[in-house]
Amino acid sequence: MSSSLLDNPRSPRVRAVAKLAKGDARTETGLFLLEGPQSVSEALAFRPELLVDLFVTPTALERHPQVAEAAREADLDIEFVSEAVIAAMADTVTPQGIVAVCRQFPTAVKDVFADTGDGGPRLIAILEEVRDPGNAGTIIRAADSAGADAVIMTGRSVDLYNPKVVRATTGSLFHVPVAVGIDLAGVVARCAEAGIQVLAADVKGDDLLDARVEGVLAAPTAWLFGNEARGLTDDDLALADRAVVVPIYGHAESMNLSTAASVCLYESAFAHRS
Repeated sequence: MSSSLLDNPRSPRVRAVAKLAKGDARTETGLFLLEGPQSVSEALAFRPELLVDLFVTPTALERHPQVAEAAREADLDIEFVSEAVIAAMADTVTPQGIVAVCRQFPTAVKDVFADTGDGGPRLIAILEEVRDPGNAGTIIRAADSAGADAVIMTGRSVDLYNPKVVRATTGSLFHVPVAVGIDLAGVVARCAEAGIQVLAADVKGDDLLDARVEGVLAAPTAWLFGNEARGLTDDDLALADRAVVVPIYGHAESMNLSTAASVCLYESAFAHRS
């Protein structure tokens, strides 16, 4: 643990960290920003080898001593910084006093579908042109919660390491494998080879309750989620085995994408465990 205090928000080192909020800098360095005690704690617990630097204000360390303990166990030095430095580094308006720099670690698509001896994956979330960082991160968190085997983000979706995506996962980024960059047709072909049905979540689809009653959800499934504003194109839907809609029983005009995705993923999780 460093005894000195980094207090110059204009220093080259601080600027380099702050630049990771931008996609170009993340692509160039292969690094990304991680903010807040929850996300940093999950990284330290599950993937400590990914952390390159850990910056903490003295006040934040007093509030979250578990971060210091986890850093010690991971043999990672903590660098003390001022509130002004944390504010300059962080992407959030009101940072919580803890910022880390991590190595990117996307999963290879072939590894998502690898049969490790237990029959291969049974539940996958596919994001096609999901552009809102909050939605993308929340779907990753929901997939983790539902016990999904992986998340696949096509090349038309938001950058996995966008700071808003990372924050919205609240640490689930370090729990569930996430593959990026492949085109949708390639993903669907992989699913077919692995015997996994593709169900598209779309307003033109059959009622989710019907799919449940028919026993469709008990099979290995990849749920396909589309753009927040436009949904899935006809070409996208043609790739899926079936389209399914989450019914709205009240008077809401529509359902948020990440909420609908959570329902779909949990329906499959329930069916797989019943």
